[in-house]
Amino acid sequence: MTVSATTELINERREKRSLRTQRSAKRFDPSGAFIDDVELDPELFGIVPNVAVMHQVVTAQLAARRAGTQSTKTRSEVRGGGAKPFRQKGTGRARQGTTRAPHWAGGGVALGPKPRSYEQKTPKKMVRLALKSALSDRAKLKRIAVVSSFDFNPISTKEAIKLLEEIKVRGRLLVVVSSQDVEAYKSMRNIPFVSCIVPDQLTTYDVLLCDWVIFTDETLPTTKEEVADNA
Repeated sequence: MTVSATTELINERREKRSLRTQRSAKRFDPSGAFIDDVELDPELFGIVPNVAVMHQVVTAQLAARRAGTQSTKTRSEVRGGGAKPFRQKGTGRARQGTTRAPHWAGGGVALGPKPRSYEQKTPKKMVRLALKSALSDRAKLKRIAVVSSFDFNPISTKEAIKLLEEIKVRGRLLVVVSSQDVEAYKSMRNIPFVSCIVPDQLTTYDVLLCDWVIFTDETLPTTKEEVADNA
């Protein structure tokens, strides 16, 4: 491929990445009745998903969850082995100085794992782009719903299940609730395949793991700055 052809291809990809699509999501009332279609911010829900960036960010997020506490003992850390197992000469065997060498049963481990951090440094811009890409992917698939507000008073898992059935969402669900909406969180936390989080905890992995993302009027991000603050 010539230099000019490569340049054209790069420019074409840049133009494609800069495209924005206006998308909408269905909005429901607390009982699950349809209200209207709400317009989603194209800067958050209308970009062309960057699969490579999403993969890198999700890999980093999963790596950060690892405890990294695995550990093995070297020959110097294993208990015992202070005495020479047999004399140096006259036995016909290879000389040995300790029974805790790696080739002995019960000996130490050579080059075994030690505690370490699996954290990967990811630029904030990349984290934001990955989250916007994930939200745009769900919006493109019509897998984003908005509930005006949750009205679970008293707390009721039965009512929460009824609401989700009314708005016809299936599969694994991610519900983004306000940090003050304790009733909604407690009503939904026991439902299988339903995850409840607050906006500050929203990550690319959470969005991609679920089939549907459900926001409220309060938690629906409307500007790039809101996503930037969460990243």
